[in-house]
Formats: sequence, C-alpha cells, structure tokens
Amino acid sequence: MSLKTCINGATTMPYPLEEDIRSAAEAGFEGVELWVPKVERYLEERGVEDLEGALKQGGLKVASLCPYGLGAFSEKAEENRERIRKAAELAGAIGCPVLLVCPDSPPPGIGEAEAFQKAGEEARRLGEICANYGVSIALEPLGGHPFVPGPKEALKIVEEARHPGIKLMMDTFHYYKSAVSLEDIAAIPVELLALVHINDCEEGPREELTDGHRLWLGEGVIPLEDMIGTVARNGYKGYLSVEIFREEYWRQEVDEIARSAKASLDALLTRLACSRPM
Repeated sequence: MSLKTCINGATTMPYPLEEDIRSAAEAGFEGVELWVPKVERYLEERGVEDLEGALKQGGLKVASLCPYGLGAFSEKAEENRERIRKAAELAGAIGCPVLLVCPDSPPPGIGEAEAFQKAGEEARRLGEICANYGVSIALEPLGGHPFVPGPKEALKIVEEARHPGIKLMMDTFHYYKSAVSLEDIAAIPVELLALVHINDCEEGPREELTDGHRLWLGEGVIPLEDMIGTVARNGYKGYLSVEIFREEYWRQEVDEIARSAKASLDALLTRLACSRPM
C-alpha cells in the first residue's frame, strides 16, 4: 500500500511554521500541509527561498496550503480571487500541488440548482487562476455544512466547474459527522481525490461533534480502516494527512505531538496492510 504520510499544521497549532517543518521531518513524515496564517507570519520575516530551504533540509514535500474559501456567494469575491492568486503563486514556487478551499453557503432565496451553478462558476474562475501556476483547487466538504456536507455535493460543484484543476478532498471527521456512506466514498473518482485528512473522534451525537472532539487515529469511533481501505482499493496513492484540533494535544511539546501523530498513522497503515486480502 503506497499511501504517503503527512501532518497538517493545525495539529501543531500553537507552534510556528519552522517548528512544524522541523518536527514533521524528525518524526519521519513524508509531507506537510502548511497552515496559511503560519505561512504569512513566517514570510513577514523570511523569504520564499528560506521556506524552500527548510523543506529541502527536512526532506519534506508540501501536500497543500490551507485553508482558503471559495467565495462563491461573497461580496468580496475579487479580494478572495486575489488571495487565491497569491497563494497559487507561492504554491507553485514551493512545489505544492493544491490549495484546500472550503465552500461557503448560499444566501436565502437561491435555489439549489442556481447555487451549485454559481459555486461551479466561481470554482472555475479560481481553477483558471491557479492553472497559471500549475496548482489545483481541492474542495473540502464540511461536517454538517448546509450546502456541501459531503462528496456528492462537492462533485456537483466539480461538474459545474468543468475545469480539470477542480478536485475534492476527504476528511474522515467531516465525512463521519455528515454520515457519508462507504458507497459515496467509493463513488469518488480517484483522479479527483486530491488529498485525505485523517483523524478519529470521540463518541457522541454527530450533530454535536466539533473539531475539538478529534482524537489520534484508532482512539475513537470513526471506521478509519473501512474509509481508507475504500479509497485505497480505488487506487488512491496520495497523502494521509493527520489533522487534529485538540487543545489537550496542543499543550504538549511540538515534537511529542508530531511523534504521536506519526505513531498513530503508522499503526493504522499496519492494520490496513494486515487486512488486505492475500
């Protein structure tokens, strides 16, 4: 199974970008997702060349820059497009293939068909901007979101966008919270699955679960082996990126966080390998 290991900067939220990169490399991750506010603070004092050097020194690839907004229903769409353009320029410079983009919700009075059309049109605009830098957009369904709670809705936007640079991603917490079925996961075209965020979570009513309920892999109730096994059987060979927003973990030293994240991911990969049919 050739899935790749990655950690998201939200998992080490209190720490600066340089510590994210160093700790990820020392823990043995192959990739990192860069949390945008940390990147912006880093670049206030250093250049893109410094960031490239730190990544190279750590032997790390950048899986994504995140998070961004789609802005399909925003009054500040032009500002958002310029933000995406700058992000795509940076991503292209550091070899990052994708920007993670969270859809917004349509205002009252817009029908479903019109809402998906508008979202698709905006996604296409962003895709065209990013294509100039060799970068794609990955739409992120959010657990319980009123417009895009799962992959079926994200794929409607992809279809409306009609642009090869518009894809989607999977987050095991968000898909669990939205009760996305294994059948819907299996129906995601593997060529459109840009990235997988992996995490576990506490037991509780799904509508009450928040990001703060996330746990290390294998410590909660999400059927991770079933979810990841499904995309792996479909041919997904990209990153599994540990993204956990938990204050209890954030109070730990950054190296301890990174080691725990890697250990729980390695254990999951071992379980997946052992469960594969001979």
